[in-house]
Amino acid sequence: MSNFSSHPEDYPAVSQRRPNPQRAAARWPMTLGVWAVAFLLAWWLVRGNGPGPLNDPSYSARAITARGDLAQDEAATIEIFRDASPSVVYITSSELRRSLFSLNVFEIPRGTGTGFIYDEQGHVVTNLHVVEEGSRWQVTLADQSQWDAKVVGIAPDKDLAVLKIDAPQEKLKPLPMGTSVNLQVGQKVFAIGNPFGLDRTLTTGVVSALGREIRSLTNRPIQDVIQTDAAINPGNSGGPLLDSAGRLVGINTQIASPTGAYVGIGFAVPVDVVNRVVPDLIRYGRVIRPGLGVVVASDYVTRQLGIERGVLLAEVPSDSPAAAAGLNGTYVRGRRIERLGDIIIRIGDTRVDDQYDLLDALEAHKVGEEVRVTYLRDGREHEVAVRLQAL
Repeated sequence: MSNFSSHPEDYPAVSQRRPNPQRAAARWPMTLGVWAVAFLLAWWLVRGNGPGPLNDPSYSARAITARGDLAQDEAATIEIFRDASPSVVYITSSELRRSLFSLNVFEIPRGTGTGFIYDEQGHVVTNLHVVEEGSRWQVTLADQSQWDAKVVGIAPDKDLAVLKIDAPQEKLKPLPMGTSVNLQVGQKVFAIGNPFGLDRTLTTGVVSALGREIRSLTNRPIQDVIQTDAAINPGNSGGPLLDSAGRLVGINTQIASPTGAYVGIGFAVPVDVVNRVVPDLIRYGRVIRPGLGVVVASDYVTRQLGIERGVLLAEVPSDSPAAAAGLNGTYVRGRRIERLGDIIIRIGDTRVDDQYDLLDALEAHKVGEEVRVTYLRDGREHEVAVRLQAL
């Protein structure tokens, strides 16, 4: 039997509360008053009549603080750019093609790059890869005048090319030549070029490493290359790398980048190579190489024959300076090697392990110069003097 009553009146403490209409009606004026005050305050602040005006018609610009003199290194950088930029040029390369369906000839842009005035005769030096795919070239000088250019000579093994323009001498300001043999890591350098078509852009950095090696267009190594952290991007190719005296110390050539954009490592062909190669290109249109007058076996064949290092002489023509010095080539009867030729292992004090080593060692000398050639014959080491001839 339940102990709870079924009559609500037995529980007066739990009786329900009912809304009072009179009390709710009395609250409405107060609520409307609060909202009205809030609206008026917001309007007053927005109108700028609040505490502290938002606008001051009498306000004037702040005074400029005097800068003072430029820092010494800033002034030096400005002077380097001011002196060198008139020597830097913008190169555009294009190709002329004939339509397959008409006799019309149209021009296709092939690329842009940088170069610099080499002398007052109008010679312009740049990278070969800047101009190699074109059949027509145009050079824009610092004064924005444009000149048609012709290719004077190329050096594919060094990625160098020389152009010629017929501009008046007063428009031609050659860069002062420096040397790269005494460069030091940490030395300041300055690159001027036309990255992404933005003409005469200056970037600064240091020589971050020396003695680097990169590959040329012929896949032959270019040795003693300068590594720099001065920003180099597409379009900088062929532009000058300058030292703090404003002298040319290299030609910006390549970057090390998985994306093709600057990541902090750029390479420049040293100016000592430029000074050795460019005069030949101007005189002869090609590089005149000193040589022994011999034909060498490929490195692959040499290693297949069990020769671990050195360059095997395949042929020694009888009228060559090598033959006059007593060097022997390989003797072959039919398809059988009867006698291996001499194996060159040193030129002067330079070790020779392969064909590239031999070429680089010989290029350090001049035509007509006599060099010491160390070679192996029948396993024994010999040395002979050979006078180099032009190849």
